Amino acid sequence: MAYVIAEPCIGTKDTACVDACPVDCIHPKKDEAGYGEVDQLFIDPVECIDCGACVPVCPVSAIYAGDDLPEKWADFQAKNAAHFGR
Repeated sequence: MAYVIAEPCIGTKDTACVDACPVDCIHPKKDEAGYGEVDQLFIDPVECIDCGACVPVCPVSAIYAGDDLPEKWADFQAKNAAHFGR
């Protein structure tokens, strides 16, 4: 099960998770098109290898394993996947 970026990332978009990810599955990066238009970062559920490297570096505790995603943020699993057309 892939990791999911949830509501605490909205408005924060700290890219420490991008730097920590060994498979480059967190987007958009600061230099990518669309970065300014989105309100949060997203994890590609197909590319994510479930390593968890992004979790401890997130300053707002916005990243959860899919199975541990709080119910109040359950829709963020689909929101992350939709960002990548999945």
